Amino acid sequence: MAVYAIGDLQGCYDELMRLLDRIHFDPDKDRLWFAGDIVNRGPKSLKALRFVKALGKRATVVLGNHDLHLLALSQGNARHQDRDHSLAPILRANDRDELLHWLRNRPLMHHSRKRGFSLIHAGLPPQWDTRTALARAREVERVLRGDGFPDFCHRMYGNEPDIWSDKLKGMGRLRFITNCFTRMRYCDQRGRLALKEKGPPGSQPRGIMPWYDIPGRASRNDRILFGHWSTLGCLHTGNVWALDSGCLWGGKLTAVKLEKHKPPKVIQIPCPGARSPNGPAKPKPITLPISR
Repeated sequence: MAVYAIGDLQGCYDELMRLLDRIHFDPDKDRLWFAGDIVNRGPKSLKALRFVKALGKRATVVLGNHDLHLLALSQGNARHQDRDHSLAPILRANDRDELLHWLRNRPLMHHSRKRGFSLIHAGLPPQWDTRTALARAREVERVLRGDGFPDFCHRMYGNEPDIWSDKLKGMGRLRFITNCFTRMRYCDQRGRLALKEKGPPGSQPRGIMPWYDIPGRASRNDRILFGHWSTLGCLHTGNVWALDSGCLWGGKLTAVKLEKHKPPKVIQIPCPGARSPNGPAKPKPITLPISR
């Protein structure tokens, strides 16, 4: 059995099909790990979501920020509604409630002792080791799967608090955890998040570093796979592997083959690009049904 971890899809279904052909994916034997952002901005978010969901136990999926945007939009929070409404087909689909229920039951972090890897979408603050990170992820997952889901969707956006404390409570605690797992790229040595910084390393202000470069971070000995950072591209440094190589923007779609005692093998396909960085000029209002 082969296990492959795949970077951000963002609705690029056709590219995923080409990548699976390239790795000779056998659904009877192989397993796929997805680093989040299955949907949004790309041309076939509904088809991509349906396909990944249909894989069942053959797929492990962690939530990304665009997946959470879809869930928030389903609850009427259009604060970050996409300009070209690429999520609208999902929210109008006959099976929308089934798809959304499946999505909100995905984890924020996956850890495999057998493979010796952890999978997240974005990053970890320097104070968290793998065990702590898994515990923090479960806090948000319980809310996503429970009665507090609608309220969470309306209050999850924001950049505060920007530093971890065990004393954090309520929505501030949940928001910080969510921002780490789904939005984080840079922070300072104390772990203060710099969520407005999105460029490649070298573009950030002095004193701000990629989360994986923080000296002495508690997760430094753990092998971590993550996506989210298209301007970083496919990267291996230390014990981390970045998988988002910008498929949506005309880069590549990346898969890495995971083996316990070997370095991951990188497989990539070129992508034509479904979206330009500037996108449509002006968002248009759209009315969609709200899940209950």
